[in-house]
Parts: sequence; structure tokens; C-alpha cells
Amino acid sequence: MSAPFFRPRVLLHLLLLPVAVGAVPLVHPAADARLAGRRAESTVVVGRVTTGGVPVAAARIRIEGRPAVTMSSPDGRYALVVEHRTAREPAVLVVSRNGFDSWRQPVELQGDTVRVNVILTPSAASLDSVATLGVSERAAAADTRSANAPQRVDASKQSTVRQRAVTGGVAGAVASTPAPAMGYGAGGIRRSVSPPSEGRLRRFPRDSFNTEAYDRIDENPFRSPTVAPFSTFSVDVDRASYSNVRRFLNQGTLPPKDAVRIEELVNYFPYSDPAPSAREAPLRITTEVSPAPWNARHDLVRIALRARDVDMRRAPANNFVFLVDVSGSMQGPGRLPLVKQSLALLVNQLREEDHVAIVVYAGSAGLVLPSTSGGDKQRILGALDGLEAGGSTAGGAGIRLAYDVAKHNFIRGGNNRVILCTDGDFNVGASSDGALVELIEQRRKEGAFLTVLGFGMGNYKDAKMEKLADAGNGNYGYIDDLLEARKTLVQEMGGTLVTVAKDVKLQVEFNPSRVQAYRLLGYEDRLLRDEDFANDAKDAGDVGAGHTVTALYEVVRAGERLDVNLPQGSTLRYQRVEGIGSPNGELLHVAMRYKAPDGERSLLVTHPVASRSSAPSESMRFASAVAGFGMLLRNSPNAGSLTWPEVVDLARSARGSDRDGYRSDFIKLAEVAADLSRRIASARPRPVD
Repeated sequence: MSAPFFRPRVLLHLLLLPVAVGAVPLVHPAADARLAGRRAESTVVVGRVTTGGVPVAAARIRIEGRPAVTMSSPDGRYALVVEHRTAREPAVLVVSRNGFDSWRQPVELQGDTVRVNVILTPSAASLDSVATLGVSERAAAADTRSANAPQRVDASKQSTVRQRAVTGGVAGAVASTPAPAMGYGAGGIRRSVSPPSEGRLRRFPRDSFNTEAYDRIDENPFRSPTVAPFSTFSVDVDRASYSNVRRFLNQGTLPPKDAVRIEELVNYFPYSDPAPSAREAPLRITTEVSPAPWNARHDLVRIALRARDVDMRRAPANNFVFLVDVSGSMQGPGRLPLVKQSLALLVNQLREEDHVAIVVYAGSAGLVLPSTSGGDKQRILGALDGLEAGGSTAGGAGIRLAYDVAKHNFIRGGNNRVILCTDGDFNVGASSDGALVELIEQRRKEGAFLTVLGFGMGNYKDAKMEKLADAGNGNYGYIDDLLEARKTLVQEMGGTLVTVAKDVKLQVEFNPSRVQAYRLLGYEDRLLRDEDFANDAKDAGDVGAGHTVTALYEVVRAGERLDVNLPQGSTLRYQRVEGIGSPNGELLHVAMRYKAPDGERSLLVTHPVASRSSAPSESMRFASAVAGFGMLLRNSPNAGSLTWPEVVDLARSARGSDRDGYRSDFIKLAEVAADLSRRIASARPRPVD
């Protein structure tokens, strides 16, 4: 191997075995003793740092007398992982920021998460000046947060500069010469970047460091039900696009339009749809129809699938294989350090009957940890802690070995899953999209599902990872910070890691006597041929426990003035084209097919939708706000009269109880996008008369 996968001082005698299934690395007894002495518990301290209601960026957060340190992000959020030995260990949280008095408060380290919000008081010396609240790149803050390492930020320079605070709609003074912040390029290379300022914003950074790859998205057009009465697609529970878009916006940059997948933005959020009962199918269909916010003459149809909840304490035993990319491209903050902390959060949720193995790959693949009981957290966490990055990327070899290990330790009736953590930058062996997809399609027949978690930036291969997750009966998420890792692997553990229905397909038939045009928002890469709906050999999306899947259709009713372009279809000679009126006033009909997680034959569920329209529910208003957010980011020609203030107002009206704050964060993100879009538009040169 071209580079070690782990620190020799931690696991000196651990042998990486690149091929043999079930081969167990030899661990020296002294190494086992050291691992047994490691702590098995950690608590994530989370919260926000503010002053006068305004978020404070680049504040230094630490536990007194401990090595754990992080920085607050541009919206004031922070997450700090702290190891502890006792159930309610006391500690002192210390927060400091240039221009503010130091803040101290005792906290008890107990449970999985402790929330501590911090309010800083400006120091006497800074009351006569404008304190910089910061618009540093969220990536740099998140990377620091994930690495739990102190970041050297020249706060003394920043405190003398007045710049705009793009957080929560609060605008500070604007400097003529903003101070540079420190960010990271590809491979963890540190470089100087400037915070957002007038005339310096770009839609997407295309410098020499950036090789990020996204598949092109051509938005679904309006179609006529007389030409195409069916709309058929595979459901999608991926959420990677939302956290990736958030990363761009908090860096002060609009995302590339092909990084914006509307269905993934909408499905990032939970909705209050009813769950199926024990006697029903594992997925329950809910629908509603209301006017479209961006065109009052059109209707918006929301089709929601709510999956059955699973009590994770009583869930089937888990057979997890952590497949970790430890190649050179995973060096640096926000990459392998964040991978290790993210997986540690999951490890702390495991039970005695659960098992974890760890496979790594760089120049070749190796088994770092054989399948180990979730009760032996010290050993699992020790193996994770010893991982280091370096070398090329033999992703294909790693995937083969991970599936071999999953097969060797297969739990019949259990949850067997490979969890791949990578930036997707494969370059050794089977590395093309086609070769990797074919490999995973062959191995998924063995019964193991695949979860793909993306990390990093600059060289991020979004298109490749989405294809791999789709091929592996799995899901795909992007982890931009530890809070997102906690959401994905702790709060939504069932939805991410426990499949309740696989190969889920929807087919919507439109009544041509009621509808003259329709279009599906998003799902462009999930479209199926109509004949694939009843074909059980055709792979489709998989839904996890507690997931809500939402699909939105924009509909132009019959009788309305047609204000959209429809493709011209050929005239039919032998078939009737006029609509047949539905006796019960149906607008459309929803059909769903799904299989049990271990089943091979699909089951059919149908749901007619009445033509009447009603006032939009809270879920409909928020989902349409998120869809509008995506359309504006994509500069969609279908956005109609929609504006950024309307998106923000619509989301605010539908914030609801928002227990975990996801909707509030979205509102702030929409305000950031609105500000960036306005400033980019104002910076464009005006045409000369």
C-alpha cells in the first residue's frame, strides 16, 4: 500500500487484509488492552452564539481543560463532541470572540446531546465600533467544527473591518475592503478566500482547485394527458442536494443549477402526514390540491407517502459494514475527521445484538475491524480513531470487500447494510460510473442495502455517488457538519438505515376531461417508462422507517387559458383522444407499487384524487416554499411570478412547531439566497443604449 490507513502507535499489529472474506486482523493483546481502556461515551454540545439577537460567527467554543475546540459558523451554530467517562460529568463551557467579553457556564455532559445557547456581551473597548459578525465560508467553520481542532482565525484584523452579516436577514455595515477569511480547497489545501462582498460574488467557484461533478438536469416539461396520460417514476428519499446547496450558500456562493434537485430539497423536511396503521401497507398515501403560489391559474397537487415508524430499540439486529475512503483526497478538515466523528455518533446508538465491521480503501482495500458487537464500543471507536488518509483511491476493490464482509456476517431477517463514506473521487481499478454501478447491481442481490454518505468539497463527485446509492437499493446524503451527521445517523436513524419498503414506484394517471397540462417538479433522474411500473424486475427507490416522500405536480385545468408550451404530438388515427368524464369528479389517480424489504413480488395500492381544490395545509405551504426556493436557484422558466420575498413569507407562514429548527434554518437560508441573488443581479453590467 502506498500509505498507512491508521496510526501505528494505536493499532501497531493490526493487519489489513485486502481480499479474503472473514479474514480477521491479528491484534496484539497490548493493543486490545489499550482499546479497552478508551472511553465509550461522548456528548455533542450544540447551540447558537448570538449578540443582541444577531448570530456571531468565528466564536471559539471549548471545554475548559479539554482538547475539544470548535468555531461557530456564519449563522452562529456550533457542535462540539466531548468525550467523558461518567454518566453526568461536570464541565465548563468557555466561549470567546474578539470584541466580546469571555462567556463561561457549567454544563453537565449527559446523554447524546446537550443544547447550550450563548449570548455574548460586547466588550467595553468595542462598544464604539461595529463588531464583525462574519460571513466566513460555512465550509471553513464546519470543517473546523468537524475536526474538533482549534482554528487560527485572525480575529483582530476582522474586528476592524465592517462587513455585511448575511445571517437571519440582519445586515451590518458594508466595508469597502472586506478582510479575507481562510478556507480550504481540494485535498485540504488551505487558501485565502474573501467573504461575500458587492461585486465579488460568483454563481459557482470554477477555480483550478474545483473538480466537482454534477449530472445535467433538464426540467420536466408540461405534458398533455391526451398524449401522455401517465406519469411514472421511482420515489426518491435522498436529501444530499439540500445540505450541499446549504454549503454553497453559506460560503457566499450560489450553487450550480445542476446541484439543485428539487425533490431532494422538499424531502429534506419532515411533514405532519398520518402514518400507516399496523394493518395497512408500510406506506400510506396522502394527497391535497390547492392553487400554485407562483401562478394562481394553476393548481399544485401534493402526493405524500408516509412510511411506518420503527422503534429502533426493538428493530431487527443490524449488520453494518463501514466502508471508509482513506485516500489522499480525504485528508483535511470536513473529510476523514468528520467521517470518524459522524460514525462515532452512530456507534453510540448501537445495541449488543448489532454488529459493525470496518473496511477501508486507498491504493488497495483492507479489513480494519472484523464484525464486532455493538456492545464493544471501545474497540469500534478505537479502530475508527486510528484511521488516517493517504494514497490513491481503489473504490471498486473497497466495495467488493465490503459486500464480502456483509455477506460473510449476514443476519437473516436483520438489517444488512454497507455504509460508504467518501468524496466519490475514485481513480484506481473499477472507477467509471458504469463499472461501479454494474458491480453494485450484482452485489445487491445478496440482500445487503447501501447507504452513501458524501463528504468534502472541491473534488466532490455528486453524480457518481447518487448513481451508486440508486444501484444499491439505498439512499444518499451529504454531510457538511456534525449537526447534519446527527440528523442523518441519530435523529433519523430508522429512515436512513432501516428499509421498510423497496422498489417503490408511483404512477399517476391524469383525467383528460379535467386536466389539459401537467408537469412533475423534480425527479428528472427517476423517471420510468410506463410499462416499467408493473415490471418487478425494474429497480426503483427504497423508503426507510418514518420517511415522508413528497411529489409535487403543477396542473393546468381544462377550461383555463393555456399559458404553457406543450410538445406537439402526432395526430392519432385509430384511438380516441377526447377525455372520458370521470363519474366521481376525479382529477387524477395515484397508483403505488412496493415490495417488502426481502420480497420479490410487488404489491399495488391505489388512491383516487378528487378535482376539488382547497386552502393549502401547513405541509403544502412549506413544501411549495421549498420547491419555489429550488426553482429560483435554478432560474427555472416555470417559476412564474415567484419572488424571493414571497418564498420567505410562505415558509414563515408554514413554520409550525418546528421542534428541531429545520424550518427556521431554511428560512434563514432562503434569506441568504435572496441577498446573494440580489447582489449578483445588481453587479451585472447593464446594457448600453
